[in-house]
Amino acid sequence: MSKKTRKELLTHLALIIVSFIVLAPVLFALAKSTQTRAQVYHYPPILGPGTALVDNYRAAWYNFSLGLYMRNTLIVAGVVMFFKTLLSMLAGLGLVYFDFPFKNAIFYFILFTLMMPTEIMIVALFKLVSNIGWGNSYLALTVPFLASATGVFLFRQHFASISPHLVDAARVDGAGPVRFLFSVLIPMSWNTVGALALIQFIYMWNQYLWPLIIIRENTHQLIQVGLRSMTSQQDVTNWGIMMAGAIIAMIPPLVIFILLRQQFTSGFALSQEK
Repeated sequence: MSKKTRKELLTHLALIIVSFIVLAPVLFALAKSTQTRAQVYHYPPILGPGTALVDNYRAAWYNFSLGLYMRNTLIVAGVVMFFKTLLSMLAGLGLVYFDFPFKNAIFYFILFTLMMPTEIMIVALFKLVSNIGWGNSYLALTVPFLASATGVFLFRQHFASISPHLVDAARVDGAGPVRFLFSVLIPMSWNTVGALALIQFIYMWNQYLWPLIIIRENTHQLIQVGLRSMTSQQDVTNWGIMMAGAIIAMIPPLVIFILLRQQFTSGFALSQEK
């Protein structure tokens, strides 16, 4: 066996071990989601499939309204993903291709907001949303998240790397800014668009603190709060049902990641090459 072959085998073995370590919590949750309460607490632990797969998943979906929570979260995450990506593209277009006073200062201020997590603004944001009558609504869950400093930064840097001669060619052809964006820039930016869309969808899917504070009725609540409420609705927590709910909640982000994985990896690979 050559030295190169041994090195490749060791590399693949290390990757397999690391992958198994990363997947271990998911595999553990998947196994427990098929077990009864007695099987979950059995000693020694049962790491294989149990006998309550259908019962646990049916109970999680119907008895604890996970279907409703997932529908709400899909609506909120989809709206935020679309409009946040669109607004980030428009902001990047303005910062690269338009000249206006204090342009660089505005860009640096946008970058500065990256150091301001939502949690430090949550009290003021709660008062603002409540005063304008948006409490307990989809507007409260979407509008505060439509601006993205990360998205503006990504598109500003990406658009700045595109040849400026394309702007001159578009002007000669009579294309305005909007047509230039949709006919030239977006077709050249699908990797960045896909990467940002994926990040924002998963970010909104995992929202917990803000929905917990601003939403009072379950009809508008999101999936992460719904998962947490499953424990409060049981006298003795059935962790098999809880794990079944967690597995169900993983499916939409996993599907979105599979659909956009090529754009996600290519978008960051291109940004690193540049």
